[in-house]
Amino acid sequence: MPADHDAPQALRLAQALIRCASVTPEDRGALDVVADALRPAGFTIERPVFAEPGYPDTPNLFARLGDRGRCLVFAGHTDVVPEGEGPWRHGPFEGAVAEGMLYGRGAADMKGGVACMLAATLAFLERRGPDLPGSIAFLITGDEEGPAVNGTVKLLDWARARGERFDHCILGEPTNPGRLGEMIKIGRRGSLTGKLTVIGRQGHVAYPHKAENPIPGLLRLASALIAEPLDQGTAHFDASNLEFTTIDVGNPATNVIPATARATFNVRFNDDWTAESLGAEIRRRLEQAAGNAVRFTLDLQPSNAPAFLTRPDAFVDLVSEAIRAETGLTPILSTTGGTSDARFIKDSCPVIEFGLVGETMHQTDECVAVADLERLTAIYERVLEAYFPAS
Repeated sequence: MPADHDAPQALRLAQALIRCASVTPEDRGALDVVADALRPAGFTIERPVFAEPGYPDTPNLFARLGDRGRCLVFAGHTDVVPEGEGPWRHGPFEGAVAEGMLYGRGAADMKGGVACMLAATLAFLERRGPDLPGSIAFLITGDEEGPAVNGTVKLLDWARARGERFDHCILGEPTNPGRLGEMIKIGRRGSLTGKLTVIGRQGHVAYPHKAENPIPGLLRLASALIAEPLDQGTAHFDASNLEFTTIDVGNPATNVIPATARATFNVRFNDDWTAESLGAEIRRRLEQAAGNAVRFTLDLQPSNAPAFLTRPDAFVDLVSEAIRAETGLTPILSTTGGTSDARFIKDSCPVIEFGLVGETMHQTDECVAVADLERLTAIYERVLEAYFPAS
């Protein structure tokens, strides 16, 4: 389906990106769309591919215009989750428009956001010219929906090794719950996963004195982990929450006491904790509940997702004002939701997240309003105008 050349540039770019079936870790030409849009505007384009044993090689893109003044970075990803089960009313990789909505995998998360960043930058440069009192850069990865091993984290290391320095970043994840302009993400909670195993002794259910059932012990320890809240929340974060995601025995027999029982849990934690201090608290609770009665092991998985916060400042105010001017809404400054690549970017510069409405992300019939593509493009243009004021 060819693009409508009379359509707004953000829509055309979003359609072109959606038509690349870049289900992670495949690229299928998505980064070519980004490069082809930026190169004529004078951007220097780099396409590093990163590798790690046990993970697929992943292409990434770095683009920069200008080498002086402060640098504003637009960041995002062009990989998407699989199309999923169930019929789509329009093909997941068609980029179809119907009744004012753009349909396709990645329309919200986040090819639509990438398209708006590109369109806003191109429109701004066409109006102002390339001689800016600063620099614009793009960090685009193909490994955000996957393991996030060969993507943004390595792209940032690669850029730092080349001497690249950044001042502020906008990550175009779909931050708005239901209406464009509702929410800016200024941080994210951390994530820590634990695997708990209680050790018993297998035996016949008719002779429990000759066995040691691990299931009551597992229930005892699990109850201890959730009996008291981890905290009450902080100034910018909700309370931390620990959720059990599996409890497994794997016992096919009804007359056998199992040897072990296992549970997996995940904690989304706020800035009261680090992964280390949280792990110590979890172990303390388990050891106190176990006493000398329950034998257990705890495996805390390595975490690359700490809690972080970009404190409200002049840059956050600048973005908020651009949103207010375009939508009439004052955005909430939020730290809700899951992890994102902002957890890597925050080590290089202050980062906020603002993008499209995420109501349908990862769903069948993922879609965004065409009008929102135009509004988000206009917001990003306002940010550029304010960040690089004309002399």
